[in-house]
Amino acid sequence: MAADSDPESEVFEITDFTTASEWERFISRLEELLNDWKLIGSRVGKPLEKGEITSSSWEENTQEINFADFKFSITHHCLKQESAENESREEAEEDVCPLALQDLLCMNNDFPPRAHCLVRWFGVREFVVISPGANCEAVVSESKFSSSLCFSLVPLFVQIQQKWRKMYAGECQGPGVQTDFEMVHLRKAPGQYTHLSGLLDIFKNKMSCPLTPLPPISISIRFTFVLQDWQQCSWPQQPPDFDALLAGEVGGVEFGKLPFGACEDPISELHLATTWPNLTEGIVVDNDVYSDLDPLQAPHWSVRVRKADNPQCLLGEFLMEFFKLCCRKESTEEILGRNPVEEEGKENSDITQALSKLTEPAAVPIHKLSVSSMVHSARKRMRRHRRTEESPLNNHVLNSILLYLFPDAALDKTDLSDVKSTQSGVCGRLTVFSCKQHLYNQLKSAPSDSLTYRLALCVCMVNFHHGGVRAVAHLWQEFVLEMRYRWENNCLIYGLACGAPDLRCCLLHQKLQMLNCCIERKRARDDGGKSGASDRSRLGPESAGPAEVSPGKSWDSWSDSEEEFFECLSDTEEMKETESEKKTANKSKAEGRLQPHGKLTLLNSPEPLFIPVTQEPAPMTEDLLEEQSEVLAKLGTSAEGAHLRARMQSACLLSDMESFKAANPGCCLEDFVRWYSPRDYVEEEGADEAGQTVIRGDLSTRMKIPGNMWVEAWETAKATPARRQKRLFDDTKEAEKVLHYLALQKPSDLTLHLMPCVLHAALLKIKEEEASEDIASVRKALQQVTAHASKLLRHPNPDFKKLEDLILQMSAVEAVIARARSLKAKFGIAGGEREEDADELERFVSCLLEEPEVSVVGAGRGPAGNIIHKLFVSSQRAALLAPLEDEAGRSGGTDDRKTVPDFPPPAGREVLLRTCVPRPAPYSKALPQRLFCVLLRDEFRLAGAFSSDTSFF
Repeated sequence: MAADSDPESEVFEITDFTTASEWERFISRLEELLNDWKLIGSRVGKPLEKGEITSSSWEENTQEINFADFKFSITHHCLKQESAENESREEAEEDVCPLALQDLLCMNNDFPPRAHCLVRWFGVREFVVISPGANCEAVVSESKFSSSLCFSLVPLFVQIQQKWRKMYAGECQGPGVQTDFEMVHLRKAPGQYTHLSGLLDIFKNKMSCPLTPLPPISISIRFTFVLQDWQQCSWPQQPPDFDALLAGEVGGVEFGKLPFGACEDPISELHLATTWPNLTEGIVVDNDVYSDLDPLQAPHWSVRVRKADNPQCLLGEFLMEFFKLCCRKESTEEILGRNPVEEEGKENSDITQALSKLTEPAAVPIHKLSVSSMVHSARKRMRRHRRTEESPLNNHVLNSILLYLFPDAALDKTDLSDVKSTQSGVCGRLTVFSCKQHLYNQLKSAPSDSLTYRLALCVCMVNFHHGGVRAVAHLWQEFVLEMRYRWENNCLIYGLACGAPDLRCCLLHQKLQMLNCCIERKRARDDGGKSGASDRSRLGPESAGPAEVSPGKSWDSWSDSEEEFFECLSDTEEMKETESEKKTANKSKAEGRLQPHGKLTLLNSPEPLFIPVTQEPAPMTEDLLEEQSEVLAKLGTSAEGAHLRARMQSACLLSDMESFKAANPGCCLEDFVRWYSPRDYVEEEGADEAGQTVIRGDLSTRMKIPGNMWVEAWETAKATPARRQKRLFDDTKEAEKVLHYLALQKPSDLTLHLMPCVLHAALLKIKEEEASEDIASVRKALQQVTAHASKLLRHPNPDFKKLEDLILQMSAVEAVIARARSLKAKFGIAGGEREEDADELERFVSCLLEEPEVSVVGAGRGPAGNIIHKLFVSSQRAALLAPLEDEAGRSGGTDDRKTVPDFPPPAGREVLLRTCVPRPAPYSKALPQRLFCVLLRDEFRLAGAFSSDTSFF
């Protein structure tokens, strides 16, 4: 009794029925979501057009809500469609029929080639799907949803069972109408329901219509046949001659071309869909005994092709294998394994004694003790040592590659005039080609007939066919030695444009051009002539150099060190003559004159003003320019730093002043400015003492600024002709720097240097192959790939992941071209068809590449239909007739050819049944009923939408 009267115990027994349950909170959140998406209320829309479900775009919105600890994903699917009318959506509900009911009877979008499975089964344009979230259990029972989610004019579907089964249950409610969406999914179809008559029985029984006879049922049927055997179609790809490549029988043609095409047929299957639309029950017979459904008689054919998954493409394989070299970190010596202690000791001793051998007195001629002879003796030792192991590249392949890279090597190397004329011819061709082809500028590559471009193709081929990274290291080592040989022997490098390095090209190409410049300067110096490659001239004010100090001077070209490089004279007498010339140079003797500068005379004497012979400024590669910029930037913005920066940049100006003084004894700064920078010499008319008009000139204002670098340089400049000045461009030093840079490059570094050239060659190859196919999508993809590559390859160290993606894009484009060729071969476009048929077939093949499904004009009686029929007949006879012929030969020879069907059994059957009947009573409103049936080899699915009148029930 005491316990019963305890007030605290009574408080704990009170139950608050106003607290919302988990289910109520879930439904409330779902209603809020549907309201946010504006799915509650009446909706209007125009009827769907033919193919609108496939051609138009769909919009999806997804939100996640929780039921207790269980997460659900709510997705709204809606077809983007312009409103047919500007009516208000707030109409009387009794006048509105849900759009889903209109879509159930629409025949314009039966069997869409690409759509959501619910769209294919029920034809709806808008719906909401409630599915379990990621890593959540499946919904086994839909009973609770069915009793609670009935408040929207948009169909609501709940995904039940395992996700792979694609099982859905749903409802849609309207004013006085309710539609139930139901589904059956089995692994095997029951025997009595494998044909039309059995499916009609299911449909009629499910409707339970009280009317007799039943209203007519509309029937649409589609059979899908799969062709996998291409017996009569040989694969058009011509495979490369791998035996010749592996055997080393390689010439210039093979090394100059990239492979292209797929190694396997990129079209794996052809799916033929034969459709009988809008039939009635009494027109067609299809049961377990007999069928009127002959594919050849179907009024509508459509075809889709199934593409092979990641077909092996030759160009893509080449590029990917080449790209993999970027990830290798080994040096050339580590890869070739050429570093035993004994060899190192011998080579080191030779190197340390090289200078002493060059300087010690000996009867051997000095050229026999040159660095070149040392290098070639080391080269012989390397080859002797490599013979003890297996060489990555055999001599025949290596010689073929080197002959392809350096075709001038076949000439007599002692005939320098032939080499020079050959090189000048190459320069001319390269100049003409560069005007026509600008792709290498976008990709920062190299001209397509340059040495760098050919080297890239050879490295790519050697890597793929002749030993991978070891063969690449071997080839690169031989290439560097060849560069060393050409430098030491004054042989110009074949396949490089004349002049300074082209900063629009890749760095390796610039380095090779720099080495070629060094060889040109060295040859000109050795010949004792003043050629255009080593001297520059200023012919007048119009062609004069810039008013400011010429940019692009090397940091190494200006130095306070004592390393002066002069031209060596042959004997002691010439040395004495040179000393005497130096003593009298400042007096009256002029040296290094090129030609008079028009009618100008010196200001302080009547002597004519002569244009001097001057030195060419030092050419530079982009890495040297960047290094120089960094050095100049580190000097800061102080006055001292600015002064030092100006001195460093005035080496060329000082050289030109000295040449001018030597050519014009007795000249002044104003004379130099009149030639070098005419705009800085201002002339004005004035009157002399006699009153006559005279022209007087003076330096510009900026030339009179205190501390002007021009004035300081003029005061320090000596009268020294260009031939006796310190060289602005030390070709010996720069050549050794280039050769050292090349020797230090690892195979991975070489790959990155040559990657722009390889991708450039790949793009040219794809464009060449596409030109014969004329595929619009390929042209568009090529523009995108080129733009992507142009942005990526501008960086000195491009992102590896982006490079790999770029190569995959190129491989995808290659696969598209291979598919086009495969389809053209299968449909005999190049096989002598009539011209009008060939045009139609080309359009058909082009559509197959671009669209998911293509209608066949004329069905089985059109040009494409006839070819498809022949393909199926050939495949059937190859699969069924051969064993029958063998048995017939053994049993006496009966002809079973007529028993072979033209088409195999359909891989899939789809049947769509529709009608309008009153349910559940005879006096109910006639409402849409629909049943979609799918019969596959390992699947049987029924998707039904059954509507009922709820006005009086």
